[in-house]
Amino acid sequence: MKIIDLSVTIEDQTPCDPPSMPTRIDYWGHDKGAEHMRQFFPTATEKDLPGGLGWSIEYIQLTTHSGTHLDAPWHYHPTMNQGEPARTIDHIPLEWCFSDGVKLDFSEVPGEGGKITVELLEAELARIGYTLKPLDIVVIYTGAMKQWGTAAYTSAGCGMTREATLYLLERGIKVVGTDAWSWDRPLSLIAEEFEETGDSSLIWEGHFAGIEREYYHMEKMNNLDKLPPFGFKIACFPIKIKAASAGWCRPVAMFDL
Repeated sequence: MKIIDLSVTIEDQTPCDPPSMPTRIDYWGHDKGAEHMRQFFPTATEKDLPGGLGWSIEYIQLTTHSGTHLDAPWHYHPTMNQGEPARTIDHIPLEWCFSDGVKLDFSEVPGEGGKITVELLEAELARIGYTLKPLDIVVIYTGAMKQWGTAAYTSAGCGMTREATLYLLERGIKVVGTDAWSWDRPLSLIAEEFEETGDSSLIWEGHFAGIEREYYHMEKMNNLDKLPPFGFKIACFPIKIKAASAGWCRPVAMFDL
């Protein structure tokens, strides 16, 4: 079996999130680990540890939306399916997290932050010759990862409209993903259009589609350019965080050889 890692690495002080969502990693090396270790073995001396060194550990401060993660309906709204209590990430049905993968390529959508419409979805599905089936895991390749590691990443790539999101959900899709910072278009571009038009339906429209139909989406995926349109499996089990709006995950694509 061939496996492709579809995640990014969580790094200290990554510039790929807004300043209000910092990631900080405090690395305790083996020297400091020896001091910590002797708290558990108070009579031990430096000579009792191999080379005088102990364990290494890390303390991490981050949000549940840092790095590659899977958003739950609770992130979008308190309700889903037009009135039911929204599920948090610890209640996602695990069978939805392992299924056939489908990659749709929108890396050539004109302009930064272009809208992925129903018409574009249908054209891409026709181009690759694929008919969606329930529980397919659909990933959107925008090319945004070319900006990873820079502040430009949050405004890179295109995003899904409400109608395009519902198009997938109406066909039984439960889990989707993108290599961009958000399932929606970049927030800065949405804000500009909202200021010009006053149309509140533009705000977070792809996410808010989850109020109508339950779904989960991955953001900040990696290596989508290495995937064919279909013919592979995706596994994307999230970390189980009680009552959380998202969970970190390490999605992988798997191919039979």
